[in-house]
Formats: sequence, structure tokens, C-alpha cells
Amino acid sequence: MAGHGYTKHDPAIERWNSMRENAYKHFRFTPRTTWQSVCGLLLVPGAVLYLAAHEDCKWSWMGKLKNESLARVQPSR
Repeated sequence: MAGHGYTKHDPAIERWNSMRENAYKHFRFTPRTTWQSVCGLLLVPGAVLYLAAHEDCKWSWMGKLKNESLARVQPSR
């Protein structure tokens, strides 16, 4: 069977892997991480909610023919 032989360990890769596995133990809220958390947890979902609510009743796909407008309210000419 292959793969049971000696493998060389790179100390830099081992340090990087150890740091990556233990990152949560050394996490602190700094101004930068606080801003990133606010953006990710409040601003992005809020923007998606705003866009979804704004576009919700704008289009009507039911029973439309090829040359008919998809707009629920017909555009003024």
C-alpha cells in the first residue's frame, strides 16, 4: 500500500496550520473586526432586504405574452 512511508514535515507549514487551527482562541474585537462584523451581520442583510422589498411588487410574470411588458404598472408614454 502506498502512503505509509516517511514524509518530511515543513516547520513553516506546521506553524501556519497550528496558527490557523487556534485562531479562535486569540480573537479580539478591535475597531476593524467590529466594523467587519457590523457590515456582515447588519448592512449586507439589510441591503438585501431593502432591495427585495423595493422590487417585490414591481413585476408580474403571470399570463404574459411575448410582446407584453412584465411591469405590474404600465410605464407612462
